[in-house]
Amino acid sequence: MKKITKLSELTEIYGLPGDTSLNKEIDYINEHYRQFIEASPFCILATYGANGIDCSPRGDPAGFVRVVDEKHLLLPDRRGNNRLDSLKNIVENPQVGLIFLVPNAGEAIRVAGQAEIIIDAELNASFAMNGKPASSVLSIRVDKIYFQCQKAIARSKLWQPETFPDRSHLPTAGQMIKAFDETHNDEAYDKAYPARMKDTIY
Repeated sequence: MKKITKLSELTEIYGLPGDTSLNKEIDYINEHYRQFIEASPFCILATYGANGIDCSPRGDPAGFVRVVDEKHLLLPDRRGNNRLDSLKNIVENPQVGLIFLVPNAGEAIRVAGQAEIIIDAELNASFAMNGKPASSVLSIRVDKIYFQCQKAIARSKLWQPETFPDRSHLPTAGQMIKAFDETHNDEAYDKAYPARMKDTIY
């Protein structure tokens, strides 16, 4: 077993990137990248702070991330579990990473930039869903953006229904909570979850 400790060792194994891999990275949102972002109903937000790295899923109907101009995105923050891992990290360190996915598309869009947490009643209201405004809005300045090719999605067969696992073979939310709290009624929790989701999703 060999542990890689030098950049030169990576190059020996993987070689150098091709011109296309380098040229597709730009520091602004072009028309093609904008179209992908506006078609995406789901992204993953990566942040880093004193408590370490956090990756948080974010989702809403397609177009929920607003392209303001070539350098700026607006991402609404919704109610959740109040851990606020991502927001706490951004307060300490504004650097963020984003991956945008579009159902049935193999490519992904990768963004790196600087985020600010904005509280503005009018702006929050402009992102309202089911009559509920966003709790806050992340204003993200794009430092670099590029598309990821289809290989990872193709290998995972992510969008192919015939590969979807049987949900009954996976633990429920209630069961996972009970693993940490033996007094938890997992069956009651799971039974009530659909109604609770409907009432609290926004």
